[in-house]
Amino acid sequence: MSDETDNPDIKIGRGGDAPLIQPKRAGLWSGLRSSFLAGVVVAAPIGITIALVYWFVTGPMAKLDAFVKNTLPDGGSSIENFLQVLPGFGVLIALIALVLLGAITKNFLGRSFVRGWERLFDSVPVVRTLYRFFKNVFETALRQSDRSFKQVALIEYPRRGSWAMAFVVGDVKGEVETLLDDQADDLTTLFVPTVPNPTSGFLLFIPRDEIRILSMSIEDAAKMIFSLGLVVPAFESPEDAIRKLEKMAEVAPRATLRSRLFGSGKS
Repeated sequence: MSDETDNPDIKIGRGGDAPLIQPKRAGLWSGLRSSFLAGVVVAAPIGITIALVYWFVTGPMAKLDAFVKNTLPDGGSSIENFLQVLPGFGVLIALIALVLLGAITKNFLGRSFVRGWERLFDSVPVVRTLYRFFKNVFETALRQSDRSFKQVALIEYPRRGSWAMAFVVGDVKGEVETLLDDQADDLTTLFVPTVPNPTSGFLLFIPRDEIRILSMSIEDAAKMIFSLGLVVPAFESPEDAIRKLEKMAEVAPRATLRSRLFGSGKS
């Protein structure tokens, strides 16, 4: 017999009342390590955010500002000289130009102009591939909010009894809806992201009654996926909310009666 079998405190087997994750005893090193990790959690997001903002302002934004200012004609007047040294003026001109361009492309003449440029790009093999790729990327990234993820859900995937988090895209449409019409009347399109990189995943078409909708937001679900499930959003079950309301209802009459008998305590 080994030492493990002789020790009655060690339970061998799959079941038992022992917890799945045994708590570790806190020591000096574990305390320092926990404090260090807590500091990293606080400092890392702040530092990375500041670094990215600084890079964006001093890099692409500064280059765009300088490019637009160099493009503008220089008349030599005091106002033009002031605008040339004014920080962000070139970026403002670029934003105004983009707004005007978008307004022009909404009418018939603007759309005809865009279609002419697209036909020109389509005539060049390499340019055609690049143009279509970047056009699809920007159309997907800047799509309207009604086409983005609507809800967070749980589905049994990839097998029964195993649950995965998914984003609800919307109702199934088009050819997929026609071909799967005999499967269910309310098929829903879901995107199951991979962890910890949610930019890749699986596109599934599942009946609505096999989906369990969560109350957490899209942002909270993304945080949970990025953190490998370590960052869990706060949640209060309906039973807990009812208990709190019941306690508040019990305390309120007592406080009111006490204030009537002894006053509010204010002079």
